Amino acid sequence: MRFITKKIHSYLDYPVAISLIVLPFLLGLGETNPLAFYLSIIVGIAAFGLTIVTDHQTGFLPIISYRSHLLVDGAVAVLFLVAPFIFSFEGLDAYFYWINGVAVLIVVALHKAEA
Repeated sequence: MRFITKKIHSYLDYPVAISLIVLPFLLGLGETNPLAFYLSIIVGIAAFGLTIVTDHQTGFLPIISYRSHLLVDGAVAVLFLVAPFIFSFEGLDAYFYWINGVAVLIVVALHKAEA
């Protein structure tokens, strides 16, 4: 049952981007590898920019298609799922990326195609 519409997704993008920027500070990420701290912030800034240029309800400069946006989201999900293995994140650092990776995959998987 796919129920996440383009409109719903567009309203999720900004809070998610902001949380990726803020949570590393609040959670103290980077204990096992400083990259665990910086990767989230970099991806959060990129996600904020991507949202601004996506052709959907909350985009300001509709340059990127929504389909392309979903492909980038899927790539970020995969990056987040494999980053703990590649960069030896452990504990909270690893769980942060695995939880976010699964959450993004779920959102992309539950995307409802437009009529």
